[in-house]
Amino acid sequence: MAGLEPGDELLRIAMGLRRGTMRLGRRLRMERPEAGPPLQELSVLGHLNRRGPMTPGEIAAAERVQPQTLTRTLAALEDKGEIRRQADPADRRRSVLSITDAGLRALLGDLRQRDSWLSLAMAEELTPAERGLLLLAAELMERLAESSATALRSPGGLPARTADRAPADRTGRASHG
Repeated sequence: MAGLEPGDELLRIAMGLRRGTMRLGRRLRMERPEAGPPLQELSVLGHLNRRGPMTPGEIAAAERVQPQTLTRTLAALEDKGEIRRQADPADRRRSVLSITDAGLRALLGDLRQRDSWLSLAMAEELTPAERGLLLLAAELMERLAESSATALRSPGGLPARTADRAPADRTGRASHG
């Protein structure tokens, strides 16, 4: 790969992982039901399903958008009865959103078709050992997705080489000593 030094193994792995996840993500979007809910709605339902009740601001932060961007999406989900809005017991001026049974059914219904395609593709294309590796990789990818690590930028726009910064402990904080 052009521009990489021989010792940049982590960057090579990162680039391959990014390419593979992007391509798989595109393919999984193609496998969605045609009349399925908008992706933004599914993403909100997914956050609420995984993390439990959240404020609109917390959902916006997780989505990396401004809270105003979610106004229509949250209203549509409420109108369909897929989320419930309640006053925050700690601060009655704020609201907390939670997924309803209808929301969970909508989320799982949309995921079912993609999961079905993916399991069929794995059965046709992968050996049992490769499927075992994917199980481990899936767990690792979940951990990476929740990481608080941020890329240090070099002048050329690529992340700084890991050798150029202090090693991080398991929390992602650089250890200097």
